[in-house]
Amino acid sequence: MAGGLVGLLDDIAALAKLAAASVDDVGAAAGRASAKAAGVVVDDTAVTPTYVHGLAAERELPIIKRIAVGSLRNKLLFILPAALILSEFVPILVEIILMAGGAYLCFEGVEKIHHKLTGHGGDHDLPAAAIGPEAEEKTIAGAIRTDFILSGEIMVIALKEVIDEGFVSRAVIMLVVAFLITAIVYGVVALIVKMDDIGLMMVERGGSSAGFGRSLVSAMPKVLQALTVIGTAAMLWVGGHIMLVGSDELGWHGPYDLVHRMEESVHDVAGIGGLLGWLINTGISALIGVAVGAVVVGVVGQLPIGSKEELHA
Repeated sequence: MAGGLVGLLDDIAALAKLAAASVDDVGAAAGRASAKAAGVVVDDTAVTPTYVHGLAAERELPIIKRIAVGSLRNKLLFILPAALILSEFVPILVEIILMAGGAYLCFEGVEKIHHKLTGHGGDHDLPAAAIGPEAEEKTIAGAIRTDFILSGEIMVIALKEVIDEGFVSRAVIMLVVAFLITAIVYGVVALIVKMDDIGLMMVERGGSSAGFGRSLVSAMPKVLQALTVIGTAAMLWVGGHIMLVGSDELGWHGPYDLVHRMEESVHDVAGIGGLLGWLINTGISALIGVAVGAVVVGVVGQLPIGSKEELHA
């Protein structure tokens, strides 16, 4: 009897170790998948604060919460089921969809640069709350529509990283990614939009923290501007890299092989070979992003005005 109990306890311990290892594997895979989507996450984090710009301070967090819930709903109810089904039955479509999303990222990045250089864009590029007393519902709906595109790209990038896993493992990993990315993006967004309020509170309290509070308030516009620049660069880099790798996956090996050879040529440089290889890959990916984005911007520029507005909507 005692021997049977000891054997049972050993079996339970073995199962617990197996479960713990599985959890570790899922966590590691989710971390890798999330890291692959980091460039789009930066852009998502940079875009969202503009949707609460100009609103009363007490409405900022409730609106961010509603956008976050809408983002999670996008991922769990629409994007994740479709991505899992496609990856199970028509995996080649995952690559094609990923490349279409990469082209869209390139388009958005180049268009932002074009608007910055030419001064074009106007009020239609700004959230409703920033240009007039529009209803909160319209602002939230617009933010969730924008999030749907970025969330779709994030989830497909992450899925591509774990597409060789079994269906159940893939689904669990992607669920973890969906919750993790949403928490990170909207947690950081909430911190960003409330940072100036925190600074004002420090100033009002006075004392030794007042100076730091004033620094926070004065720094926030620069932080938001820096996030916009970083987000644009990340879109071009990530979009271009998606196009580079995707073309190789679909059978056009020339561009990827060329970049790989260039990386290999600096690999043995003492101390900085890895960094130089990364810089070469990143720089060429960004150039590809600019080239692809410029083509798409040119094509979209020939469309009727209504079509272009529908694309942004």
